[in-house]
Amino acid sequence: MFLAVDAGNSKTDVALVGVDGTVLATVRGGGFRPPVVGVAQAVGDLAALVDTVRERAGVTGPVSQVSAYLANADLPVEETELAAEISSYGWAPAVTVANDTFALLRTGLPDSGEPVGVAVVCGAGINCAGLGHDGRTARFPSIGRISGDWGGGGHLAEEALWWAARADDGRGEPSALAREVPAHFGLTTMPELIEALHLGHIPRERRYGLTPLLFAVAASGDPVARALVHRQAEEIALLASVALKRLDLLDEPTPLVLGGGVLAARHPLLHDELTRLLAERAPKAEPRVVTEPPVLGAALHALDRAGAGAEAYRRVRGEFGGDVRRGLEGA
Repeated sequence: MFLAVDAGNSKTDVALVGVDGTVLATVRGGGFRPPVVGVAQAVGDLAALVDTVRERAGVTGPVSQVSAYLANADLPVEETELAAEISSYGWAPAVTVANDTFALLRTGLPDSGEPVGVAVVCGAGINCAGLGHDGRTARFPSIGRISGDWGGGGHLAEEALWWAARADDGRGEPSALAREVPAHFGLTTMPELIEALHLGHIPRERRYGLTPLLFAVAASGDPVARALVHRQAEEIALLASVALKRLDLLDEPTPLVLGGGVLAARHPLLHDELTRLLAERAPKAEPRVVTEPPVLGAALHALDRAGAGAEAYRRVRGEFGGDVRRGLEGA
């Protein structure tokens, strides 16, 4: 048996899986944020979930492997620190820790042959990781503005607010966002919304609901909102093409795995622009949108380490919702 962990900013999934691909127990908890609470506390919260999943499966002793794909494991030094803390709990003699973007990548790759491909996740944040021939990797720090990042749901929500404020007071282009953004919160004007946000009358986390609104306003033809959606497509295509170039994969057919809430929502404007950009910059890339839970990627990695057979891969994929891998134009 092994433990598969996908710990994101907003939720954490832990699964106990048999080497035959049978999912013995699962549990879901809150977000995994070592930068906010510290490594010891973050892993301590994870330990509570591990205890729960072991209890549900009736398992008391160590398992053979922990495959943990973690948000905020953005730098090698962070991976090392997190792996040491997880190892200290004695859950398994072998512990693998990697950024959660690699879980998305593994989910979208075939279960046989050399693991080669690139993944871009655009959910609350944005990140990219790739595997090339002979085990080469390409990745980005994805720490935010200081590491050159742009986009993701949280960033798009802030951009919608920024452009709505400027459209309202005349510093920016006219935009329906000036009307629709305050209306989203049950208010009439941007000054009312700015005051409510500044004074804490509206919880900060409610801002993230602006991302679907931004796409709806863009779909109506608003030029400011459309420009933001096009910029998001540009960033996704840029991450993908740069990673493919680093790995010398631009000239061969290569899986390009796309995931996260923004991409999984399959907004036509975003996907149409992304399709166009990829056709120009990475025409041999094979884009596919993955909607299975990323903990599946952690489970697949553990099966890889165990040298499992084809039936085990089919079983675990089936238990996590099947092998749903589609191109950008697919239904």
